[in-house]
Amino acid sequence: MTRRDRILKLIVEHFVKTGAPVGSKTLLETYGLGCSSATIRNEMNALENEGFLEKTHTSSGRVPSKEGYKYYVDHLRDEAVDERAKYAIAQILDERTKSVQEVIKESCEILNDLTGLASAVLGPRSDEEKLHSVQIIPLGGNTATCVFVTDKGYVENKTFVLEEGLGMDSIAKSIAIISERLKGTPVSQLPEKMEAMRPILTDYMVGQDVVYRALLSAFVQFARDRMALYGKSELLSQPEFANDAAKTRALLDFLEDPNAVRSAVEDSVEKDGLYVHIGTEEGLEDIAVISSQVNLPGEASTSLSVLGPSRMDYARVAALLRYLSAALDEYFKGGSQQPEWKKEKPAPKTAPNPKKQSSPKKAKKS
Repeated sequence: MTRRDRILKLIVEHFVKTGAPVGSKTLLETYGLGCSSATIRNEMNALENEGFLEKTHTSSGRVPSKEGYKYYVDHLRDEAVDERAKYAIAQILDERTKSVQEVIKESCEILNDLTGLASAVLGPRSDEEKLHSVQIIPLGGNTATCVFVTDKGYVENKTFVLEEGLGMDSIAKSIAIISERLKGTPVSQLPEKMEAMRPILTDYMVGQDVVYRALLSAFVQFARDRMALYGKSELLSQPEFANDAAKTRALLDFLEDPNAVRSAVEDSVEKDGLYVHIGTEEGLEDIAVISSQVNLPGEASTSLSVLGPSRMDYARVAALLRYLSAALDEYFKGGSQQPEWKKEKPAPKTAPNPKKQSSPKKAKKS
């Protein structure tokens, strides 16, 4: 590693830890480097001229630019998973009786706890899966739940209150007709097809408008791109957003729009099996996303992502996400060989708190 690369690496990692601009004096006093302050300043000037560093308005220190972060991710980061993280992941995967949803939820919560950032799981697009069945389940009195199941094994439900006098048998008959006619329909087309069926269903759904509206509402919701987001409060508490109302509003809009999150994930650049996206759009230049594909049963296109400020600890997050994704793949494969995450499971004294674009031009050698 050249001296210029090392200086960039130290600036990125120091800024990640402190959030404060880094000057030559800080580098010299904290890390030594074996050269003069003037030499360090010259190297920092060169890195700034090459677009890897930026000067702030409040001090003479530098902070990494978007290109600097990208170069760091591509060339300079070190990956290591600490024992606490390995233990926490092993705890999740020790129990084989958990559902897929429970395992993914707990995995995302572990990512939140260990990184202090948000995490998201994105399932298949709504045009990539089809409706398998619709069923009605009486709950007693005048309440019932409709259960929707896709060919990928995804389940959604809608509970509603029936009007007095409506018989469960007639409602069940209507649901059976809807299920039969809509089976095999891409999820994205369900609302449109349900509307087109309305005249046909009139004879069967007399007095059952509440059922029809409940189903249509559920299909509209069902057709939206599926995303589960965890740790929003952790992300909002990051200083980049906590102290800037405009950035907070832009971030909230971003997090609440599955299409925006999916777009950021799909626009990511692949690097050694991970996908990295730094700076999503105007107003969200400080957002970064690191993602990994996970092979869930019945779903071929599920991604697990960590969302944070561009000042995130890329080395730690990438290592953790890579390790977790490999562990999940092994877990869901259910292979007979003992997986790596189990072989390496430590026994700490105290349990943890469960809580391309192409690479930038490489820095010149000094």
